[in-house]
Amino acid sequence: PEPEEMYADGFVSFINMTGLPNALCGLTRPIHFKGVCTVVGKLFNIVTPDRAYFGQKDAQQLAIIMRMVSDLNMNLEVVGCPIVREEDGLAKSSRNTYLSTEERAAALCLSRAIFKAKEMIEGGERNSARVAQAVTETIEEEPLARIDYVEVVNLGNMQPVETLPERGLVAIAVYIGSTRLIDNYLYDFE
Repeated sequence: PEPEEMYADGFVSFINMTGLPNALCGLTRPIHFKGVCTVVGKLFNIVTPDRAYFGQKDAQQLAIIMRMVSDLNMNLEVVGCPIVREEDGLAKSSRNTYLSTEERAAALCLSRAIFKAKEMIEGGERNSARVAQAVTETIEEEPLARIDYVEVVNLGNMQPVETLPERGLVAIAVYIGSTRLIDNYLYDFE
């Protein structure tokens, strides 16, 4: 729908969530998830779907939408879809098209860092500081990369952890040139 159809003149009602949006991407984009929740809530209300599918690449957004649906007793199932990667490992994103050839090659530091975290965690590492340090060092090997954040968080509340909980997330946001890219590794020991 056109913006005018979704937000008529004088529109003043929003879905605002506390907690989950106050970490990771929400720190540098403080009202972003308020807009996401509002538009997604409106679309769910208009379409009344049985299921809605969201990619796990935007893990914080997925967690926020799942919590909103639960909190507001919306009658639908939210399904998380695995990250789709390019042949070389880079997570697929419309933002990848903003990268020059040199930046596209540099962006592979994100997937290398995520795969390093996965290898460490699957190998038994449970100290989040050691995982975060290895991820940071992998990214910092790339001169064109500038880290926005590297976090190991509890999946339920998106807050940093010292020791990896049963379900968690290694999340990164990195600027390659002026393009901000995100990637993550979702682990589950259950």
